[in-house]
Amino acid sequence: MERLLPLAAAVGALLKQRKETVGVVESSAGGLISAALLAVPGASAYFLGGGVIYTNAARTGLLAIDLAQHPGMRSSSEPYALLAARTIRQRLNATWGLCETGASGPKGNRYGDPAGHTCIGIAGPLEQASTLRTGLAERQENMWRFAERALADFQAALSKG
Repeated sequence: MERLLPLAAAVGALLKQRKETVGVVESSAGGLISAALLAVPGASAYFLGGGVIYTNAARTGLLAIDLAQHPGMRSSSEPYALLAARTIRQRLNATWGLCETGASGPKGNRYGDPAGHTCIGIAGPLEQASTLRTGLAERQENMWRFAERALADFQAALSKG
């Protein structure tokens, strides 16, 4: 957790300063993003909640996203990351939605993405999506890197918006 705390503290400080809130959807990071944000004292001022959306059942049950209503969309993609970020933002009435969706490894996912592939979506006063490919097959290391990238991207978006 120590490697995520400086980023989470910076994000938390920006959110508190701006009096803004966030909801988080993550898959392959397995809850590390939320855990890091919640490890910062005073997190209740900005963290509204979120979930680890690791299966179709979780996506349907917790986010009420039916991919049949979004032809051509699949998880582990930038369009899906934005959709999930927008959805958690709306469902929690948050200022920001943050989503991570990928393949931590040791193998790739059923869509053909290699291990180490993730997409980050940010929805709020500004929207952006990005893709990270670590080139690694080590599951735990990828999870940490995915969480780091999501927090770093979110910090950059907060600094812009």
